[in-house]
Amino acid sequence: MLFLGAATLLLNGCDTALMDPKGAIGVEQRSLILTATLLMLIVVIPVLIMTVAFAWKYRASNKEAKYSPNWAHSNKIEAVVWTIPCIIILVLGVITYKTTHELDPRNAIQSEAKPITIEAIALDWKWLFIYPEFGIASVNQIAFPANTPIEFKVTSNTVMNSFFIPQLGSQIYAMAGMQNKVHLIANEEGTYKGMSANYSGAGFSGMKFTAEATTQQGFEEWVAKAKQSPNALSGMPEFEQLAKPSENNAVEYFSAVKPDLYQDIINKFMSKGMHMHSHSSAGE
Repeated sequence: MLFLGAATLLLNGCDTALMDPKGAIGVEQRSLILTATLLMLIVVIPVLIMTVAFAWKYRASNKEAKYSPNWAHSNKIEAVVWTIPCIIILVLGVITYKTTHELDPRNAIQSEAKPITIEAIALDWKWLFIYPEFGIASVNQIAFPANTPIEFKVTSNTVMNSFFIPQLGSQIYAMAGMQNKVHLIANEEGTYKGMSANYSGAGFSGMKFTAEATTQQGFEEWVAKAKQSPNALSGMPEFEQLAKPSENNAVEYFSAVKPDLYQDIINKFMSKGMHMHSHSSAGE
């Protein structure tokens, strides 16, 4: 128990993003990590203790240690070394199954607050965020009110990426021509780091963004600031210009966005696939 208590304190004291969650999903995931770690320590810690104890007991200078060269089997030892791991695996399996469904990133978060939809597009090497309800967009920065569910619709205009705000919870993959979803919420105001958690090329290390959890008034002011930007994404030509590879991209705002631009980005890959298939069929 002493070892388990010490391990818990050490893990709780970790100043990492995963161990310092600021959202309901992140809190549940931290609990799962700690539970799984402690369950596995039930096996690991006794093994470490016995390794030292056996080495000391059967050291060359200890002439009183019992020497049994013909010993081969013990039902008691077999029962312990098989039963305990099997029980731990069973418990972990039940917990994992339960939390996998409860923390499914596609499940909407229950809240009295009206959810906000943000469309996230992975580019080389930056993130474009579209707010369809407000007709604005931003690069490498998002804002939303704290305690408000956020529905992220995620896709990619390039290779596969991974959308991740560690302190808020689940990561989700972004793939060209496909849409993924992740629902997150911030329990308190703050600035949280976001990133791509999947290597995507030369500018990957700078493919970061900030997530600003604000008051409702702070969010409205952020939206108003975006609406004052002289830049606009009026269609695919403007988008393709923005999508050109760039590294360590500064934050940008767009005061107007073509309706359904997000869907147009997905559809262009679907049409390419159909075009390639038609050429292949013609060749046959």
